[in-house]
Amino acid sequence: MRLPIIISAGLLLSVNLNLPVMSQSPIEVVQSQVSNNLNFRRLKFNRYLWNKKNISNYRYTLSNSCFCIPEARGPVVIEVRNGQTTSITLIATSQPVDPQLFQQYNTIPKLFNVIQDAINRRASSLNVRYDPRFGYPTQIDIDYNTQLADEEVYLSIENFEEIR
Repeated sequence: MRLPIIISAGLLLSVNLNLPVMSQSPIEVVQSQVSNNLNFRRLKFNRYLWNKKNISNYRYTLSNSCFCIPEARGPVVIEVRNGQTTSITLIATSQPVDPQLFQQYNTIPKLFNVIQDAINRRASSLNVRYDPRFGYPTQIDIDYNTQLADEEVYLSIENFEEIR
């Protein structure tokens, strides 16, 4: 009588030892999916709002709070003409900066792509604020993985101005 119980307990124990460890509780998984869905809908709406305005000549100030070299932090003024970046100037010195440092942030559509990438990669945390009139992002805070340090992205977009 005891042998079947011992065998059953041994089988259950061996099965449990082979189960993967869940990094998130079921509630956290559902919350993450809901948040991801909400972020996607907000992105879609604001990207539509931006595209509807059909603005191709503009400038804005970008600050990047990253663990990176000072030149890559800004703040910089990014100027875009006909949808293409024409200049990136460091505010502190009024000098041009290496455009490669801001390559993925140098137009509003590219900022939308940064947000889309965070959604696609299921970032641990994504907080975005959008301009209610034009739809462009004004704040992008991404933590791709709470278990890692120094992979976060914190962008501020200010002083947006359409150029006529």
